[in-house]
Amino acid sequence: MTRLPENHIALFIFGDSYFESGNNNYINTTTFFQANFPPYGETFFKYANGRFSDGRVISDFIAEYAKLPPIPPFLHPEHRDDEYIYGVNFASAGAGALAETNPGFVIGLKTQSLYFAQVIKQWRLKLGEEKANKLLSTAVYIFSIGGNDYAAPFYTKFSNGLFPYSKQKFVDFVIGNITTAIKEIYIEGGRKFGFLNVLPPDCTPFLRRFVNGTTIEECLEKEASKLARLHNNALLKVLQDFEKQLEGFKYSILNLYDALLQLMKYPSKYGFEEGNVACCGGGSYRGDFSYGGKRGIEEYELCNNVRKHVYFDSSHLTESAAEHFAQLMWNGSNDVIDSYNLEQLFLKTF
Repeated sequence: MTRLPENHIALFIFGDSYFESGNNNYINTTTFFQANFPPYGETFFKYANGRFSDGRVISDFIAEYAKLPPIPPFLHPEHRDDEYIYGVNFASAGAGALAETNPGFVIGLKTQSLYFAQVIKQWRLKLGEEKANKLLSTAVYIFSIGGNDYAAPFYTKFSNGLFPYSKQKFVDFVIGNITTAIKEIYIEGGRKFGFLNVLPPDCTPFLRRFVNGTTIEECLEKEASKLARLHNNALLKVLQDFEKQLEGFKYSILNLYDALLQLMKYPSKYGFEEGNVACCGGGSYRGDFSYGGKRGIEEYELCNNVRKHVYFDSSHLTESAAEHFAQLMWNGSNDVIDSYNLEQLFLKTF
């Protein structure tokens, strides 16, 4: 039977490119959903490994703060089963809660949940029921999911969309699938959940490039950003209800929507210089997603000081911005966090 490290708490990671550490390297997809070519990864790792960043992403920092080793991507062909004792990263760039979001090109939330079930089956076989149940109940499960569901219908040919439905019905579908994933983990024994809520998609350089000169106030009134606000209100309500209804259920949400807007509006307040224009890319706001020259546009620009930018490419954060939000998730106060922060979920005994 596998020997367990002393008093450790595992970390399971679900979601999209804000958490992905390389799963899309191992699926049949397009370079639109991959970051395994330079100059991705060159600030910290010195090579491109599938993270949509110049270095680490938010989930890397969370693992570090929790004193865990790097959490392996589920599909990495050279992983060892004993690494799973510390948790697994299932996240996939481009993934959504809906099967209709970038279908066939990403690992959606439903498939990520199926992979989680496979890992739990291994745990129960290797550790026995008692040890596996203890690990599951103390583990922390973090999610960054939903943003692609609301943004993809506006900017990519890979999405089938759902817009015959009303905005609220569309949000209900997304929230329903997230709710299903949470309940499945809860049934297996999971009790501690952490979330990023959805940022305003229309305010990313990728979507702002379509209307040169769009202000933050204007991008907040566009359709995807309105959907994001509906989603964030609905997700909070679901989690508050779960805390009342499900014994032992605890949650944390970082209000990424507002926290990112603060960074974009007032970058110097947080040690940045540029909150709106991406470090790398071309066109307005460097938002054309040309970074690396492998997505149909060979020419691109690269900034001189990546650490001073909030956005690395047209949709994704620099390592320094990822660290900023990871710190807020880890020990942020109730002005940006609802309920517990992640440090409390890891360290507090409930």
